[in-house]
Amino acid sequence: MIQHRYVGWPAIDRKTGKFTREQQPLLRKIKMLLLFNPLTEWIVRTTQFRKYLHDKTVNSKGKKEDPKSKEDIPGFIEHYHINMEQFQPSDWREYSSFQQFFIRRHKSGSRPIYAENDGYIAVIPSDCHATAYETVTETQKLWIKGRGWSISKLIQDRDLARSWDDGAVGCFRLNPQDYHRYHSPVSGIVEWDKSIPGDFFGVDPLAISSHVDVFGENTRHCICIKSKEFGRVLFVAIGAEEVGTIQINEEFLQKGSKVKKGDEVGIFKYGGSSIVVAFERGRMQWDADLLEWSKKRIMVAVEVGMPMGRATQSA
Repeated sequence: MIQHRYVGWPAIDRKTGKFTREQQPLLRKIKMLLLFNPLTEWIVRTTQFRKYLHDKTVNSKGKKEDPKSKEDIPGFIEHYHINMEQFQPSDWREYSSFQQFFIRRHKSGSRPIYAENDGYIAVIPSDCHATAYETVTETQKLWIKGRGWSISKLIQDRDLARSWDDGAVGCFRLNPQDYHRYHSPVSGIVEWDKSIPGDFFGVDPLAISSHVDVFGENTRHCICIKSKEFGRVLFVAIGAEEVGTIQINEEFLQKGSKVKKGDEVGIFKYGGSSIVVAFERGRMQWDADLLEWSKKRIMVAVEVGMPMGRATQSA
């Protein structure tokens, strides 16, 4: 069917090395093309459109928590070819609603944490499509084109943002069919966290690379983890269209908590969403394949626990 064509952004599957595109409904792609282009971007900045996205997100949450929504699960699994053997429970009938299925857990052992006890290696925080950049400036040139995009705007604090002045930045975009729990890329101590209310713009690459500052305007939760090997690491969970809740686990809300690489940070409830991870300048050396594809504006399909880079020797 025309609705089920692969019309999403180009990506390379890290496990297989095969080139693919995100599976995205054609009508949704057309909607993004119409909204996020220089001639019509003004529409998404209007109060009316922002209210529309807010109301749509709130309504979606209620529908997906309704027990009747359970009927949508088998069709969703079939459409996106989800391998339920990787999840617990693996039988869709055991989920009480679509929302509970959406925040399903991985089965033990299905996503091992790479070099779990090696603090010098950082890992991918979620099943997602990843891009990586050596500096904030590079993200502005290649990917995040939003007006005013910066770490200081992202966390709404100019003084705290100095820790990441032109440091390395990774962007991790989750599709609706992905596992929607996310994990710490490093071990360390929680220094601070803050929740920032905002909008619910979609996080499609067309939106991110437009002049609308999606990451700086969407609802988000920011966490700073102080790592012995990497210094201060910024972790930002960003909500999006139809994501009504960013839920953070208790240990990541307590200043001074010790957290381990691979620990679950929290969950996104229904919809697409993104994570931004930033490192201090000169402290992060990305894996070569992530850098290579990102410079070509091609995302890398990855899984939580895979390596994404290591602390530099100088650090």
